[in-house]
This record gives sequence, C-alpha cells and structure tokens, in this order.
Amino acid sequence: MNIIELTDEETMSIATPLWEHLIRSSNEGKYGEFIRNFSNDLVQGLNEVEIGKQFAKSELTRSLSEDYDHLGFIRRGEHVTVLYRVRSTKKEGEWLGRLVLGIDEDQDEVKIFGATIF
Repeated sequence: MNIIELTDEETMSIATPLWEHLIRSSNEGKYGEFIRNFSNDLVQGLNEVEIGKQFAKSELTRSLSEDYDHLGFIRRGEHVTVLYRVRSTKKEGEWLGRLVLGIDEDQDEVKIFGATIF
C-alpha cells in the first residue's frame, strides 16, 4: 500500500482514531499508551527522558479538547501529514496539530511518524 495514494476519506478513516487516541492518552498522562502507534523509527529516535518531562509538565498536552477541526492534508514522499485546529480545555486560543502517517516497513502497517502541537 502507498499511503499517499489513499483518498481523503480513506486517510481520515485511519487518521481519526489515531489522533483521538493521542488526545486521550495525552490528557490522561499515559506516555506508554501515547506512543503505542508510533513507528519503530520514531520511538527509537525519541529522547524518552526529555519527552517524559515535557509530557508530564505541559498544561496544554494534558488539556487537549476533543473538539478539533480537520484542516487538510499534505502528501509528500512516503508520508501524509494531517493538519488539525486544536483547542485546550484550560487555555484560550487555538493550536495547529500535525499528525504524520506512513507505512512502517518493519510492521507493514500505517504508523505515526510524527505528532506535534504548535
């Protein structure tokens, strides 16, 4: 399967449950659950100590609203970036959420290659 050839609907059917899982596990502070769908390359490249500190101390990452808007896709190379408008239940304003999906060759399935809130 080539992920960039999927239709928008097919991509959203994969991205939505992954994104919602990230929001839930982030809000609950469950780091191990949060990285469950990460690609092997992403997990191996993480500095778990630094990420763990950020994960535990960030008010934003512990208060993400489940009310988000899908903004669009960017297809490039072997990855699809899904963009979201994200809100917080505790902080005013809006943030940009980015979810990068691709095929993890080790597992031959769609995994998360990047996830960020800006």
